[in-house]
Amino acid sequence: MVRGPRGPRPVLIDARAAARPELGGVERWARELSARLPALDPDRYAVARPPAALSHRLGHGWEQAWLPVAARRADWLLCPANLAPLAARNAAVVIHDAAPLREPGWYSGTYVRWQRFVLPRVARRARLVITVSEFSRAELRELLGVDAVVVPGGVDERFTPQPEPHVARPYVLTVASRTARKNLGALEECARRLRAAGMELVAAGGERPQFRDDGGASAVRSLGHVPDEQLPGLYAGAQCFVLPSLYEGFGLPCLEAMACGTPVVASSAGALPETCGDAALLVDPNDQTAIADAVERAIGDERLMAAGIARAAQFSWDRTAREIDALLR
Repeated sequence: MVRGPRGPRPVLIDARAAARPELGGVERWARELSARLPALDPDRYAVARPPAALSHRLGHGWEQAWLPVAARRADWLLCPANLAPLAARNAAVVIHDAAPLREPGWYSGTYVRWQRFVLPRVARRARLVITVSEFSRAELRELLGVDAVVVPGGVDERFTPQPEPHVARPYVLTVASRTARKNLGALEECARRLRAAGMELVAAGGERPQFRDDGGASAVRSLGHVPDEQLPGLYAGAQCFVLPSLYEGFGLPCLEAMACGTPVVASSAGALPETCGDAALLVDPNDQTAIADAVERAIGDERLMAAGIARAAQFSWDRTAREIDALLR
């Protein structure tokens, strides 16, 4: 077992992704589990967190060399962010999707080569593979040859219908990096119609150097990286939330928007229909007219708002932590 401040711990959590300043779905998982599992059982969990400088590529050495040594005496090494030490034989790894293998053209060549090398090995050597949706489970079975246990993510309690004026004009929001996978170029017609109606289309999301840029996203006003504490108010103040992604393993921003009482328009691709259920308007991500029409219909739709709040209430990080904890017993 590893040792924490209060003595031996049978589970060590890899919190490398939790140290990153940006906050995508993978980082959210790492932060939430690093906080909630020790809170659930302080005598069972310890957290291994590298310096922030090692949270990205420079941290591969920390994760592959230092971490398995630290975890040798643990019953489990929980890795919530796709990767795990290849030398570890006690790893429970959360693999969120297989997008770099399914669509390598969305990523840099270096990143694709690394993922093609490491992801199959991580998946096959892990003691337990967890994923976030039935869609991703099918992807991992087909592309990696492993069967994963599905544990959905959750919605933080901070996401409630309480708007804060982060943007002066009425706006429609997307939370996504400007990358090919997020397909922000498909919002061009929507942005044009919104401008004519006196509204803005804004995107919250930082840069992802391992992803190829979406060159068609110029119609969307970028807010850049938005601090985590400002996200709930930004969601709640939006007239509508739209996510036109070509591929999502789960689609956490849709649930966060729903929890804030904001009507959601989402792509019909990937796991988004599974995550959103009947609480969003689903559209073909390649049909700009359909996306714009759906956003216009969603704005002010009280039935959709109520359905979204009810849908988001079915997902909580405490439940996610309890399900993970049960798997590691």
